[in-house]
Amino acid sequence: MISKKMLDLGTKRSVIRDIFEYGNKLAQKIGAENVLDFSLGNPSTPAPDEVANIIKEMVTNLSPKEYNSYTSSPGDREVRIAVSNNLNTRFKTDYTEKNIFMTCGAAASLNIIFKAIIESENDEIIVNTPYFPEYKVFIEGQGAKFVPVKCNKDLLLDIEAIENKISINTKAVLINSPNNPSGVIYPKENIGELVKLLNRKQKEYNHPIFLISDEPYRELVFIDEHPTFLPNVYDNTLVAYSWSKSLSLPGERIGYILVPGKVKEYENVFAAISGAARVLGYVCAPSMFQKVIKHCVSVEPDISVYRINRNILFKELPKMGYKAANPDGAFYMFIKSPNDDGYDFCERAKKYNMLLVPGEGFGMKEYVRLSFCVETEKIEKSIDIFKKLISEYDGEK
Repeated sequence: MISKKMLDLGTKRSVIRDIFEYGNKLAQKIGAENVLDFSLGNPSTPAPDEVANIIKEMVTNLSPKEYNSYTSSPGDREVRIAVSNNLNTRFKTDYTEKNIFMTCGAAASLNIIFKAIIESENDEIIVNTPYFPEYKVFIEGQGAKFVPVKCNKDLLLDIEAIENKISINTKAVLINSPNNPSGVIYPKENIGELVKLLNRKQKEYNHPIFLISDEPYRELVFIDEHPTFLPNVYDNTLVAYSWSKSLSLPGERIGYILVPGKVKEYENVFAAISGAARVLGYVCAPSMFQKVIKHCVSVEPDISVYRINRNILFKELPKMGYKAANPDGAFYMFIKSPNDDGYDFCERAKKYNMLLVPGEGFGMKEYVRLSFCVETEKIEKSIDIFKKLISEYDGEK
């Protein structure tokens, strides 16, 4: 009567969302100020003033038709020009509006890309572990096989492990840097090794292997070395971008797909992107927020609070005995449970009204993810709880 696959997806909800909803109910009982909810990557830093100002200006000075009407399917031309010009300035590229397809955020971008490139149920998409849990949903939902590859001990790309998983059926490799859930930025040397591997495998199998770069955290970086702009080092790169995190607009659903001109059969790939968006029902990205982006594309995010929170956590937790990668970007910390059981750690943390996400959904069950895009006061309150938790484990040894 109905799709079993869709029924399963509708009844087996995202673990991140489930914990977030649990936190909402708990807040109603004991007050939000008493819940340390580190589950969702929901930016605590408000959108920059430029966003509110341009919205006010539009609503005041323009007719509703000018910001509420449909745009063309790939997006408003002036907006796409603004986005391409911004990329050209930053990365020394030569893109035009014909390389940009505006979308309803990175999730839409990824689904459109998968729909566009997947040809059969034998196609495989390789994903580095740890990964954002919805990747599996997106890939399998669009008809391909999800192929996870475990990272190395430093949570970086394990090139040998990726090579062992690449086959004639490999359609793409998906990476996310800065990474959700670890905050790790893959160093340029690590990326260079991946690029050499993919170039070699493309020749061996005589077909393109796409490198899909999921970039919602590209601007949230705490170190001098920024993530490698992948289209500049690998021709068959497709970029999925979102302003959800950089401009604190997760609910407005605005992003883009970049299809560089160096992509093999670029025109056909861009046409397939357009066709996939059509099939999936994306008539056009939200018109008002396309125009917001036109005026705010160069606005830089305020990451000062995230930096403070990160520094507190990475100063205090290792002193207690916790193991975690130092997040170079994004606003997550991936913490190893003292007994290698992330679910157990999260359940124990609930006793103190502290909510974390088990690492199993990210492909590494021994970890938990902490989202530190919250008020610093909550980070400070968590330190005593982490001390109590590790004392529990020490007492059980």
